[in-house]
Amino acid sequence: MRKQLSWKVGGQQGEGIESTGEIFSTTLNRMGYHLYSYRHFSSRIKGGHTNNNVRISVDEVRSVADNIHILVAFDQQTIDVNSHELVGGGIILADSKFNPTVNEDLDVKLVSIPFTEIAKEEGSQLMKNMVAIGASAKLMNLELAPFEEMIHKIFIRKGAEIVASNNRALALGAEKMAEEMQNIEDDFEMEAAPEEERLFLIGNDAISFGAVNAGVRFMPAYPITPASEIMEYMIKHLPKLGGTVIQTEDEIAAVTMTIGSNYAGARSFTASAGPGLSLMMESIGLSGMTETPLVIVNTMRGGPSTGLPTKQEQSDLNQMIYGTHGDIPKIVMAPSDVEDAFYTTVDAFNLAEYYQVPVILLSDLQMSLGKQSARPFDLDKIDINRGKTVLEDIEETDGYYERYNDSEDGISNRPIPGLKGGIHHVTGVEHNQTGTPSETHENRQMMMDKRMRKLHNFSMDEPFKVRGEKESDLLIISFLSVNGVVEEGASESGGNITRIQMKQLHPFPIETIKPYLDGAKKILVVEQNYGAQLYNIVKMNYYGHDRLKSYTKYDGTPFKPHEIKSHIESIMEVKEVL
Repeated sequence: MRKQLSWKVGGQQGEGIESTGEIFSTTLNRMGYHLYSYRHFSSRIKGGHTNNNVRISVDEVRSVADNIHILVAFDQQTIDVNSHELVGGGIILADSKFNPTVNEDLDVKLVSIPFTEIAKEEGSQLMKNMVAIGASAKLMNLELAPFEEMIHKIFIRKGAEIVASNNRALALGAEKMAEEMQNIEDDFEMEAAPEEERLFLIGNDAISFGAVNAGVRFMPAYPITPASEIMEYMIKHLPKLGGTVIQTEDEIAAVTMTIGSNYAGARSFTASAGPGLSLMMESIGLSGMTETPLVIVNTMRGGPSTGLPTKQEQSDLNQMIYGTHGDIPKIVMAPSDVEDAFYTTVDAFNLAEYYQVPVILLSDLQMSLGKQSARPFDLDKIDINRGKTVLEDIEETDGYYERYNDSEDGISNRPIPGLKGGIHHVTGVEHNQTGTPSETHENRQMMMDKRMRKLHNFSMDEPFKVRGEKESDLLIISFLSVNGVVEEGASESGGNITRIQMKQLHPFPIETIKPYLDGAKKILVVEQNYGAQLYNIVKMNYYGHDRLKSYTKYDGTPFKPHEIKSHIESIMEVKEVL
């Protein structure tokens, strides 16, 4: 019996590959298994190879595996492209429709099953995915009842006969697999899953749910991969709470509407990816100049330009920190994993309102779209902090309200428009304490100092997550979806290795992280971009350049554990004991 294995399904985009993986993995999650998935798909609506890689484990997993054990192939291209990933003795479950073949040099078993033929006999070739799921379940010695429950949940709205047809296809797939089992030597049976309730969701859903619980009631946005699911989630759920979603004509309209609604007192946000953020840069400066709270989610993908819309990369970090013209206070932050994305999203809204600054919440394609298991969210941990937002009438004076008064901490009281006594100017040009335009050098100096003073010595409650001690042979720094694979690669390497998962990326929390940097014999920054952007940020803030090393990947695919492990061992000069 196995504690974990990896299962992959592949075929042409548009023929149900995603739904096959979704039904299979969601059922396993309900059975109690920990899951981590990665979707490979093309930037087109239909056609082109696509696959869904699902790692299944009785213990927590936070990265894709090095290899796969079971490959479900709906076409020959799936075998040609993915069969080299199979472990020795791995299984290919292929649709006999295309007369599958496999390289004889590979130590794998090819099992041909008439997925399409069985599905047609049951009424529709669309049900070939159920035949494949039934065969996979039998190979892993899983009960069919949980899959039947999932089929009922999904298809009952289409009628009892559709449910029955899909259940028959599922059972026939299992029967066909049973006939082949006597020819399979390796055991693919999974250990029983722990009886624990877990969520199974993509990072975009966690971010969306966090936004709802943070009090968001308005979202203007323009669709873009890999951020669109956030808008889709909000379209489905915000109206139930009296909220509204508007699909704008472009990203410029989206961000300016977000600024306007936040100015009016309604918590709102927008979400996009690199190309959309490029269009938003001037408006981010407007948020900084007018001291209006703003939250933007940037789900990073391969760039530049259109780049790799459906592939993994982390190359927007410099843009998010330095992209706006002029100097403004700004916070750039990132969750450590999908579960943390929920809580960090709430933090983003609180920080934006407390400091009255733009906050960029970073994600990357793998975190945004890779579905994985997570503990249920603890809603009791949610705390709404609106800072110096004024919601009640103010005692009226003869002049305008000093909305931008030169306070000691740089943060001024922010009256919601319409309050008595709160009238003031709002403009994107330099202004005085009442918001009235002013270009005097004395005023400019004062207002710049006032705005930038907000984030002096700023630190989140948890600027990073750390595993290990301050004194280490090797300190590894990473962010977003790279965190999980670094954790696994480091644990397999052994030795005194400390791992830091960055959450606060700007302002860089040098004072908090410095003891770990000082205590490390060597420092490795792992990230997915060409320019080693996080590495250079660490280098800008820390003097120990001789101990700093960079490891990057930018081919559009996630890191795998063996890549991290191998690189760690090359740095530490640790030879694997055979």
